[in-house]
Amino acid sequence: MLSARTGGRRVAGTTTPGGTTVTEVTAELAALDDPRIRAVNEKHGDDHGVNLGKLRALAKRLKTQQELARELWGTEETAARLLALLVCRPKAFERDELDTMLRGARTPKVHDWLVGYVVKKSPHAEELRLAWSADPDPVVASAGWALTTERVAKKPEGLDLAGLLDVIEARMKDAPDRLQWAMNHCLAQIGISHEEHRARALGIGERLEVLKDYPTSPGCTSPYAPVWITEMVRRQEEA
Repeated sequence: MLSARTGGRRVAGTTTPGGTTVTEVTAELAALDDPRIRAVNEKHGDDHGVNLGKLRALAKRLKTQQELARELWGTEETAARLLALLVCRPKAFERDELDTMLRGARTPKVHDWLVGYVVKKSPHAEELRLAWSADPDPVVASAGWALTTERVAKKPEGLDLAGLLDVIEARMKDAPDRLQWAMNHCLAQIGISHEEHRARALGIGERLEVLKDYPTSPGCTSPYAPVWITEMVRRQEEA
């Protein structure tokens, strides 16, 4: 792979099988950078200024290009990594490669997209779920809980839901922010998707009061689990 080091980051000029060079793509991303968007994103820990609608349009034009995705990821630039996650082939990554990518995902948006768009579609998802959930790094552990929440909603067979509630009840209140958010999502999903555990999930949420005072915009649902569960169940019943 031909590449050069610029400012500590890898900028590759090789042409991928799709006929696009990383240099061309990163130049296009640089042209899309909007200082106003960057300022807003930086408040949330994301250091890029590209409108996500325009980023998705670029990804649609490029289509799936696994080699380009690897090169974009290697630049270590947030916008380039987000684009990489949109044009990659999720099942092409090895288990250890995904683990390394997660641990190197510096910003919340890259972390969330990596888990949501790539790892969830990987044949290694379950193995990584178990490993990450037990990881001492709370940000890595939050990825494990995100994968657990996916299983709670879509493939709960074999999950110990009561055991998950035990862990949430014992640890969520004092967990670091990212991990707490992921555990709270799992708590809410158990209450929403599994009626037999709903009363306990509501009770845990009421006792712990995690995210009870989280600011919520008009028309949006609060992440406070009792409110979240109640609202989503109401919508399901009305559907």
